[in-house]
Amino acid sequence: MPIDFSRNPDEIINQFKEKFKFRPPQNFPIAIIIGIVAVLMLLGGAFYTIQQDEVGVVLRFGKFIGTTTPGLHFKLPLGIDKAIPVKVEKVYTGEFGFRTKEAGVKTVYSQKSYDDEALMLTGDLNVIDLEWITQFKIQDPFKTLFKVRDIDKTIRDISESVIRAIVGDYTFNEVLTTKRIEINNMVQIEMQKILDSYETGIQVVKVKLQDVNPPDLVKPAFNEVNQAKQEKEKLINQAKEVYNQKIPQAKGEASKMIEEAEGYSLEKVNNAEGDAQRFLLLWKEYAQARDVTSKRLYLEHMSSILAKAGKKYIVDSKEHGILPLLKLGNE
Repeated sequence: MPIDFSRNPDEIINQFKEKFKFRPPQNFPIAIIIGIVAVLMLLGGAFYTIQQDEVGVVLRFGKFIGTTTPGLHFKLPLGIDKAIPVKVEKVYTGEFGFRTKEAGVKTVYSQKSYDDEALMLTGDLNVIDLEWITQFKIQDPFKTLFKVRDIDKTIRDISESVIRAIVGDYTFNEVLTTKRIEINNMVQIEMQKILDSYETGIQVVKVKLQDVNPPDLVKPAFNEVNQAKQEKEKLINQAKEVYNQKIPQAKGEASKMIEEAEGYSLEKVNNAEGDAQRFLLLWKEYAQARDVTSKRLYLEHMSSILAKAGKKYIVDSKEHGILPLLKLGNE
């Protein structure tokens, strides 16, 4: 059990006797005992320890004289020196628009309303319910302790004013979806500028938008609008699907028709050129032997016609009546 030096001298002497089993002689001067206790009290108040994640801020008669690193250090006792440990590695988190009651696997949040922090106006004149966090570290303990009266309130006020100003430059949908990271970065940069100008000794580690919602009063209308937008997107996607199906099909059919037409055109042109060439050759032969060529053409033409005919009847050219033809159908 450690000795409690904050008690009165008699109690401290009794604690000292019990701890060290010290039993002075009956005639041992009480002044010596008191002196020993006083020395122990002085030594007990002359040493202090700074933890690994801390920096010690040392004051002498209330005036800042320097900082100390982690480890065991000596200071003047009797209230002459005072060492204030400041955690410089710890990341502090400020919550806005909500509060965490119990962190863990299943985090429990406060049911209290924080609309005074969360409600703000966007650039398209929509009211949103915005929750965000600000994480920061103490970079300069002296400035944090002695340059700012209330560092927590200062950081909260700066964070809230900066994020309201920046959100006011974006539309509701941008804050809700596409511009969240950009807003986080802009708020962090602007907060750091202001904190540095106030000499707060604070480093902003992260700003993050947590949740963005419309206020409770307009949530039903907002949900209907979102549902309508989703239905619109669904119809557009269905139309694009039909378009992507029909247009390539129509283009394929058009290409097929064009190719068939080009093939038909080429066939007709070639046939026409062949007929023309054939006619020119025939004309050349005809010009050299008109009678023979005429008879040959006549016979070739008659051969092609007679080949298509059925029964053939040869009639005497001297026959003038039709009676001989009446029995032809019975043969």
